[in-house]
Amino acid sequence: MAHPEPQYVQRGKVPTGPPRRKPRILLGACGCVAAVQFASICHCFSEWAEVKAVATPASLHFIDIESLPDNVDLYTDRHEWSCWERVGDNVLHIELYRWADLMVIAPLSANTLAKIAGGICDNLLTCIVRAWDYSKPMFIAPGMNTFTWRNPFTEKHLMLVDELGVSFIPGDDAMAEPTEIHST
Repeated sequence: MAHPEPQYVQRGKVPTGPPRRKPRILLGACGCVAAVQFASICHCFSEWAEVKAVATPASLHFIDIESLPDNVDLYTDRHEWSCWERVGDNVLHIELYRWADLMVIAPLSANTLAKIAGGICDNLLTCIVRAWDYSKPMFIAPGMNTFTWRNPFTEKHLMLVDELGVSFIPGDDAMAEPTEIHST
């Protein structure tokens, strides 16, 4: 005896289940001239994802904070230290890494690349990277001048972060364009 199909199948409806949440993307910016494009990167991702952003102190020389999307929270080193008061309080870099489904650092400066490769964590962004669960995707889009890019240390550092499973988004002698970073 055939069992009748559920009512939603008979009417051509597909069950939707609980509503899905948007992907959570953590964007990081380092101090180099390419950081002037950080607001564009934030806009690209915030159209379809929940976005939080982390900026190093040096990146703030290039980022126009007023041009960031209204729905993107920006965190800096001062937030790391201002929200923690005593043992047992949440630690911002841990909360951000737990919140995120994936992380994109664009631009990634030579300085921060070297810190990541060496395991140094002396600011909010590098603390997140040091705590990162590498089963979750992380992408980097380096932004540095040609001389810095061609330095032998850059290749060594990229090889080290590649061993962690970090994905590299190449640009043509500069940081990849925001649309290329977004589509990757």
